[in-house]
Amino acid sequence: MSVRAPTSEPSSGPRSVSASFSHLHVHTEFSLLDGAARLDDLVVAALADGQQALGITDHGNMYGILDFYRACQDRGIKPILGTEAYMAHESRSERPSRRGRADDSGGETEGGRKLMYHLTLLAENSVGYRNLIQLSSRAFLEGYYYKPRVDWEVLHDHREGVIATTGCLGGHVLQSLLRDDYDAARNKAGRLQEIFGRDNLFVELQDHGIPEQQRTNPQLVQLARELGAPLVATNDSHYVHRGDAVAHDALLCVQTGSLVDDPGRFRFHGDQHYLKTTTEMRDLFQDISEACDNTLAISERCNVEIQFGSPQLPEFPLPGGFEDDDSYLRHLTLEGARGRWGETLDDQLADRLAYELRIISDMGFSSYFLITWDLIRYARERGIRVGPGRGSAAGCAVAYCLRITDLDPIRYDLLFERFLNPDRITMPDIDMDFDSRHRDELIRYAAGKYGRDHVAQIVTFSKIKARAAVRDAARVLGHPYALGDRVAKAMPPLVMGRDTPLAACMEQTEEYRDGYKMATELRDMYSADRDVRQVVDVARGLEGLRRQDGIHAAAVVITREPLTEYLPIQRKPESGQDPEEAPIVTQYEMHGVENLGLLKMDFLGLRNLDVITDTLALVRSTRGVDVDIDDVDLEDSITYRMLSRGDSIGVFQLESGPMRSLMRSLSPSSFDDVAALVALYRPGPMAANMHNDYADRKNGRQSWEYFHPDAEQVLGDTYGLMIYQESVMRVAQKFAGYTLAQADNLRKACGKKDRELMQTEREGFVRGCEAMGHGAGLGEDLFGIIEQFADYAFNRSHSYGYGLIAYQTAYLKANYPVEYLAALLSSVKSNLEKAGVYLNECRILGIEVDVPDLNLAHSEFTPLPDLSDSESPGRIVFGLSAVRNVGEGLVELIVAERDANGPFEDFYDFVERCDTSVLNKRTVESLVKAGAFDSLGYSRKGLLHTYEQVIDHTLARRREYDMGVLSLFGEDENEPNFDERIPVPEAEFDKTTRLAFEKEMLGLYVSDHPLFGYEALLRRRVDTTLRDLVEADDGTVRTVGGVVTGLDKKWTRKGDLMATFELEDLVGSIEVMVFPRTMTEHGHKLDDDVVVLVTGRLDGREDSPKLICQEVEVFDASGEPWARPVRLRVPVGRIDEETIGELKTLLAAHPGASEVFLQLGDRRVLRLPDEFSVEPANGLMAELRVLLGGDAVMLG
Repeated sequence: MSVRAPTSEPSSGPRSVSASFSHLHVHTEFSLLDGAARLDDLVVAALADGQQALGITDHGNMYGILDFYRACQDRGIKPILGTEAYMAHESRSERPSRRGRADDSGGETEGGRKLMYHLTLLAENSVGYRNLIQLSSRAFLEGYYYKPRVDWEVLHDHREGVIATTGCLGGHVLQSLLRDDYDAARNKAGRLQEIFGRDNLFVELQDHGIPEQQRTNPQLVQLARELGAPLVATNDSHYVHRGDAVAHDALLCVQTGSLVDDPGRFRFHGDQHYLKTTTEMRDLFQDISEACDNTLAISERCNVEIQFGSPQLPEFPLPGGFEDDDSYLRHLTLEGARGRWGETLDDQLADRLAYELRIISDMGFSSYFLITWDLIRYARERGIRVGPGRGSAAGCAVAYCLRITDLDPIRYDLLFERFLNPDRITMPDIDMDFDSRHRDELIRYAAGKYGRDHVAQIVTFSKIKARAAVRDAARVLGHPYALGDRVAKAMPPLVMGRDTPLAACMEQTEEYRDGYKMATELRDMYSADRDVRQVVDVARGLEGLRRQDGIHAAAVVITREPLTEYLPIQRKPESGQDPEEAPIVTQYEMHGVENLGLLKMDFLGLRNLDVITDTLALVRSTRGVDVDIDDVDLEDSITYRMLSRGDSIGVFQLESGPMRSLMRSLSPSSFDDVAALVALYRPGPMAANMHNDYADRKNGRQSWEYFHPDAEQVLGDTYGLMIYQESVMRVAQKFAGYTLAQADNLRKACGKKDRELMQTEREGFVRGCEAMGHGAGLGEDLFGIIEQFADYAFNRSHSYGYGLIAYQTAYLKANYPVEYLAALLSSVKSNLEKAGVYLNECRILGIEVDVPDLNLAHSEFTPLPDLSDSESPGRIVFGLSAVRNVGEGLVELIVAERDANGPFEDFYDFVERCDTSVLNKRTVESLVKAGAFDSLGYSRKGLLHTYEQVIDHTLARRREYDMGVLSLFGEDENEPNFDERIPVPEAEFDKTTRLAFEKEMLGLYVSDHPLFGYEALLRRRVDTTLRDLVEADDGTVRTVGGVVTGLDKKWTRKGDLMATFELEDLVGSIEVMVFPRTMTEHGHKLDDDVVVLVTGRLDGREDSPKLICQEVEVFDASGEPWARPVRLRVPVGRIDEETIGELKTLLAAHPGASEVFLQLGDRRVLRLPDEFSVEPANGLMAELRVLLGGDAVMLG
């Protein structure tokens, strides 16, 4: 067979059958890290060539089927659905030993066979499509070994309606031919023909100029004639255009972790694996035109229709006495309503419930509510905390009656139509928040109730983002890390939370106009530097491709029939994991599951609910008080005072720096204010300055008026601002006479920014205002206001739902700070950055955090609140399970012994009493370094020198006792008695060494900190704290200070030394990168546990901000002048909000190193937080005397 180069450009327009072609062996981006063809690009290319049909055959999966089907349907191309399955050699249960790599070449085994073989399968009809689903699913569930594999038996079970081909060079038939075993190849092909039938097995021909294909294609033709099997030509497409071969090759390097120049790596032969034109394919196979004609014949035969949009809800098992879902839902709703609002419902409530129930019934969603109610009922009965409701579901009174939500929609004016619009039948979406530790239990419950083969989690895919694409491209092309890093840093920062694609950095588009403006440096680099141009060109080919599959954090699907009646599923056991323990996951993404009309539910694990649960338990155990947080006082003055100070570190949704500043400006005094904070602290409202407008209007700092006197009825609680989408709906109802369903349609139209649609809406709105007697002028003006606000307005139901959790956590922190922060620390014990922030918050609040005391600590952090009248709130003992090398199982043994037989008297008592599994030397060493034995009177250094001898001696005595050998000093008693004690030296480590060990074991400085005592001095030398630095703008240059930890020095490819380390102050940490040029000048100053000042540029373009070091200075406190404290005496009669506010403003205007002490009345003295330390010079003392009186101010 000859191969010619293409001689003409592709033509468009209709062709005769003999001049057409359909690609049936096509890999898309869903052949993860192997296919570089984006779905839209594929379909557009096929359409441009006039091809009438296009196939999809991704490696071993059906991930892209629905998206591909939709893309083809939208453009009038017939989708041919398939997969390139992996086959075992004989049985899917075989597990041969692997030899070498396991890539898509098939891998090698010890016996010379392949780990897996390729087989192309296409769905001829709906039966075939369902059988493809079964084949793909069983490959994962029954045959997963490196890849999901089918075998001959599975193919036989699901052969109906499936067209098969002999596949590529990696198939059974070709592998036999490559081994020069023609008879085996014929037998394999014959076996496939027996399974699929004479008309449904095609012998596949490919020609990419690969010598092996040139050798075997004539044999395939002969084999086809002998079997009477038809031929079919394919091109094993992995990318769209010939020029994409370079990007595809780079993608293979990303998959295998290799470089383009690596000689022995996995690679494709040549640049011919693209979506060739009809002319190219016909020319390539001109001697066997029937092979091309058969692509059209197959396309004609393949007719699969996938039904979208029709809801297919599971059946809910009804109790006796109820004829259908509607009647049972009505019963539960009315029963719940009486529990919520009393035995007698007023007309407004009764009408609202009747209306909602009718809409739910008419839409056919009663079973949805029953299923949701049952899941939440189960959780509540099991004591699993459930969130009060998120999203628009909080606007549903039926959900409130069923205790699906916990916010009264009548009281807070939450709208049902925002949740279910009677004018649009769309599946409800009730997101359920649970204590994160019980999410899996809820999924197991659903699987038990509806069947394990009816419930699955939903797949999600990570994509190669622009900056990652740049770095990947630079790496695989063999360029230094610094080049990729430099290009990545030249890319625009996030614009309204979105990346600017590389293509939009190079060519201006309206959608990414701002990003294009900020990419000038990148374009200049691209023009001037050939290496940069190469990296960017390859990165553009990688950007946006799927990198890997994962499991969606929340989404779960529940089906009426078994899952595989609707969609393919998968299971990927980890190495050594029992396959039955691996979760069942769909192969279709969430939007596909929803489009099929299946029930998708969100089971969200929310850590803050864990914290609430644990805090309530701790308050009960420490104070004997049962706090009903679900009926919390929403007017608690202590809580609002705390929020008004901005003291909201650790409070859900309210702990970021800008949010705390906003709270200080807003001074929240009601639950409405807390909900407004959740809505306002978002990019849109903040860009429009709505957050400051709200704060200023609330506190009388800004004059304003309603656009119409009647607007006060709907916008009074938000000071005339439409901060909520429901406000927009209420305004449309009030002034244009809209129904709430129509108003919701208006809200959605505003969000789409469709000019034609918006003009239609404007005309209807103005007519409505005229009909309501308000006039066209007001209608035009008001529609303009609505257009503006609709861009920024937020879901009121969600704001109030999450606002309630925010308030609950704030209430617990304000009223039970020790218990709350102990629970909070336990919840983040594996996140050292967060734990460090909360540890510092304890210090600010005067809560002492102790090292894990062996006689007080439990697995988690233990609160010890001070219930006396002293000013100290109490202390927290570090959790034992947070100590490195000390697992929860060992902690349970220690605590059980302590609870059973009392506190440990000394180290010898501990060793004698504890289970021997606790006494492994690594565990005990970790406990010593962490300070667990400090309270027993030992020095850590002394105990580290002797603990092994004590353990060895004691264990030897135990063995003697167990063998019945009397100790020299013991008696034959019921228990061993050991008096031979090794003395423990009293010598202690210096502070630096002790804290270094402590941080090694606990991840944090707990008993002390290298910066303690230097806070004020250090603050004078830095521009900002690390916590505030990470929220600064990208590119900001600042000087910061802290302790060097985790210093890692490494050599670049060029042989230059660079370093990375974590810089940690008392409130945060950040990764610092020291590149070779800076390292040459400042590297000698760096060492672990050294306190340094770093001047650098913030790189905020990655997920985790970094500081690019420019200068380093070792901090020397001995050279800093001592700052005398400022002491202020304030008479009790002068303590009011106005005076305190003026004092805070005055102190903040004179920052410095002098601490400020405030004497309130005769006895109480407060040390103000470090943020109020001052520079006494520059007139501050005089201003303080004017404010407080001449004798109220002292220095020193």
